Amino acid sequence: MYWTLELASKLEDAPWPAAKEELIDFAIRSGAPLEVIENLQEIEDEGEIYESIEDIWPDYPSKEDFFFNEDEY
Repeated sequence: MYWTLELASKLEDAPWPAAKEELIDFAIRSGAPLEVIENLQEIEDEGEIYESIEDIWPDYPSKEDFFFNEDEY
C-alpha cells in the first residue's frame, strides 16, 4: 500500500467519519483511480471508523504544512 498526495486527495470529499467499506464505495462512485481502491482494500480493518484521511495516511499534509497567507487571495 502506498499513498501519494494525488491519490489521498481523491478522498478529501469523502463522507467523514466513515468505515472502510464506505470509503471504498465512495472511491468507486467518485471515479477515483484504481490505486485508491486497492489501498483502501489493503487496510487491516477491525470495524474502525475513520475520522479523516489522517487516520489512514498519517503523513497527509494539513493546511498548516503550506506556507501561504489565505488573506492575500
